[in-house]
Amino acid sequence: MSARSRQPRTARTASPSGPRRTVAALAVTAAVLTLTGALPASATEPRGPRDAVRGAMERVVADDRFPAALVAVTGKDGRTRNHTAGVRDLRTGGKVPVDGQVRAGSNTKAFTATVVLQLVGEGRVRLDAPIEEYLPGLVRGEGIDGRGITVRQLLQHTSGLPNYTDALLDDVFGKGRHTYYQPRALLDLALARKALFAPGDGWSYSNTNYVLAGLLIEKVTGRPLAEQITDRVIDRIGLRHTYFPAVGERGIREAHPRGYHAAEPGAPLADITELDPSWGWAAGQLVSTPGDLNRFFSALIGGELLRAEELAQMRTTVPVPDASAAGTGVRFGLGVTSTPLSCGGLMWGHGGDTPGYHTFPGATDDGRAATIAVTADWPPTEAGFKNADAVVDTALCAK
Repeated sequence: MSARSRQPRTARTASPSGPRRTVAALAVTAAVLTLTGALPASATEPRGPRDAVRGAMERVVADDRFPAALVAVTGKDGRTRNHTAGVRDLRTGGKVPVDGQVRAGSNTKAFTATVVLQLVGEGRVRLDAPIEEYLPGLVRGEGIDGRGITVRQLLQHTSGLPNYTDALLDDVFGKGRHTYYQPRALLDLALARKALFAPGDGWSYSNTNYVLAGLLIEKVTGRPLAEQITDRVIDRIGLRHTYFPAVGERGIREAHPRGYHAAEPGAPLADITELDPSWGWAAGQLVSTPGDLNRFFSALIGGELLRAEELAQMRTTVPVPDASAAGTGVRFGLGVTSTPLSCGGLMWGHGGDTPGYHTFPGATDDGRAATIAVTADWPPTEAGFKNADAVVDTALCAK
């Protein structure tokens, strides 16, 4: 789920389109905790793969001034190494919890898409059927007709549906921060706007697509979305620190760093950890950890959650316009992105921006995975998110 409406950055494609804000520079004293103990941000220069990752992560905190960074790196042997930098709380300090929980934002879309594709494999949903077949009469608006929008187009952001968060973000960061939003209310916000283009005639990231995917899951299964994601994904592969927040739940259950937001350019970072995440629902409500996100994307790409036929459909990608223009090669599949690595090959993931947190995971076909989370929803420096996301490339390309 994106905390702001903006175009996919050169390193990833998980965010909606729109302008990027800068936030006030905030000096943070880096208190670094690794598996071997505490190290200052001025620790020795990197000497090997683990040192390269740790050094890159420390620079994200020291130079890009994120309050905290958490990194999990999983090798081909399945062993995960965790690193942290910064402080848990800007007011009280404290060490960042190792593999602490964060709001995972739009990584939720990959979980939602996985459940839809499981239903495809069970013969209960057809990818190229119109959404009208499952939610009759629901998707109507100016230039919008569910009879012409397929399930595939929803999952791949080629439906042309407007993004409901464009009408909601000021509320989410302000008076609506603690408001519970019904999924149908989110859809209504989108349907009050006109279509962006005819279905299949373009690509535009829209959280509305995944609200409809969530409603599809509930209609076909007759069960709540949270239950389906939990039973079919979270419990199935043993994600011990990932959950779909319950109705009305506004905190984060386990050890976590605080999340921060700047109200306007030049404003100080404010704690926005406590909020009602229902505005994200099937598009962005999950809480997870870097280690669990590694496990999820590795299991997904490794074929533990989908049959080969459905996984192949998920991995069939289309270009993302801004990424193509920038020459980054990022492409979008069904709920996942593919991103070229600097050392060759691809990583698969998604990414997420949500109030207080930015996460960026990637997994490779040979079993490696890495995820970074930082605790501000806007970068304190212009290159902040780019530098944070580059830590994942460093981890996956380390020799």
